[in-house]
Amino acid sequence: MTTELGAQQRTTVLDRAAQERDRAAAAARRLAGAQSVIDGVVTDTLLRPLVSADISVVGTSARVVTGENGRFRMLQVPPGQYLIVVRRIGFAPTSGIIDVRDNDTLRLTYSLTRSNSLLDTLRIKERRVGMRMLGFEKRRLIGQGQFITQDEIDRRGSREASDYLRNTRSVAVSRITDQQFAGTVALSRREGGSLTGDGAGACPMQVLLDGIVLPRFFNLDLLPPPRQIAGIEIYSGPATTPPEFSGPDRRCGIIAVWTRDGY
Repeated sequence: MTTELGAQQRTTVLDRAAQERDRAAAAARRLAGAQSVIDGVVTDTLLRPLVSADISVVGTSARVVTGENGRFRMLQVPPGQYLIVVRRIGFAPTSGIIDVRDNDTLRLTYSLTRSNSLLDTLRIKERRVGMRMLGFEKRRLIGQGQFITQDEIDRRGSREASDYLRNTRSVAVSRITDQQFAGTVALSRREGGSLTGDGAGACPMQVLLDGIVLPRFFNLDLLPPPRQIAGIEIYSGPATTPPEFSGPDRRCGIIAVWTRDGY
């Protein structure tokens, strides 16, 4: 047992060291590479341009707003992979992962669906953040899922958001590097879960950021740093998932990450 524990600890240390090397190499490439441009447009489902839509790059201070024609532009973007969040009052937010290459112009299109949700139409950001964390505390009192509070995040002082998921009973954090994907993913420990629903295991959990559904098989390296996170809640499957997090595919469980300032 002691030998197995020691091996697991060494593996964790090696995984973290490899992750740090990958991040350092990516940062060096960004600094050395040529700057790129992002051109985009935000519309509704009828392809009408949306003015004053907010486009944020998660984990950075980059944020722009669309003009009257629904268009936006980001200049001098270093090469790398980024998570984009698009919001507008009165519409459900959306997200997407982009890969920016050296000296390139990336053209993006986002379509937002109108929403009647109160949280999507609140005009005061601080009030929206406060209501989100009130919901977090109410669900924590019920106790159906697993919860990581801001106090615990600050106390542990880990550098990566994925570190807080490693010791939870529902999540297996795995580092994957192959031709199709390179990053850190959260897989369900629940028996019978799988990528294809055939019960073969390795079932990726759905990740949400401030209530925004992120792409499937999400790279946890793109989450905001822990200093920006207010809380994390984890649900192992559909039976324990609260109604506000329901969706078409929750069989592998969900991880809801809440930021301190909100996206």
